Amino acid sequence: MLDWAIYIIAILAFFLTHSIPVRPGNKAQIVAHLGARGFTLGYSALSIAALTLVIIAANRAPYVELWPWAPWQNYVTLIAMAGAVLIASLAIGRPNPLSFGGGNNDRFDPQAAGIIGWARHPLLAALLLWSLGHLIPNGNLAHLILFGLFASFSFFGKRIIDKRNQRLLGLEKWQHLSHTQRDIAITRTGLIRVCIGIAIYLLLLHVHSAFIGVTPLP
Repeated sequence: MLDWAIYIIAILAFFLTHSIPVRPGNKAQIVAHLGARGFTLGYSALSIAALTLVIIAANRAPYVELWPWAPWQNYVTLIAMAGAVLIASLAIGRPNPLSFGGGNNDRFDPQAAGIIGWARHPLLAALLLWSLGHLIPNGNLAHLILFGLFASFSFFGKRIIDKRNQRLLGLEKWQHLSHTQRDIAITRTGLIRVCIGIAIYLLLLHVHSAFIGVTPLP
């Protein structure tokens, strides 16, 4: 019971640390003290730490099997993670006033939106791929709760963010910014981001077993 209690507390802590700092009033105060870059770095570090604690707590929760593991399930995770990492590498730090994870949002051009033209909330899309990809080979109750919650958050979170930004930006401005153009133009910056994403993906494959305790390869 103690392990389940710790697990539930870790989940609550994760969602609180992700929701409280980004509330407009709280974020404005933090940015005033740390600056926009400081807020991004601090929030990213907090997010990674909270996610790590949740994963550790899930691994320590009592094992209740719901479906058996099979080697093919790891390939689903590998493919989903490749997509998630590439989407995140194309999205993090680029202008995107329509969602979170952006930088220099005043430079956003709806007609040259890049990945945002295909997914208004690219980091939520990456989170959804990560969640579903990890859910398949982890057929136990603790991980079903973990990845199911993340998948639900990433699926329904876009509506919450849209409504918040419509209120903050004004409906007319939000509609103007959200009318993005889908293009397949290949830019130097885009290629660099793809290369970085591939490097991060390979790094994750290398360190996964050391940090998580499970090898991602079949």
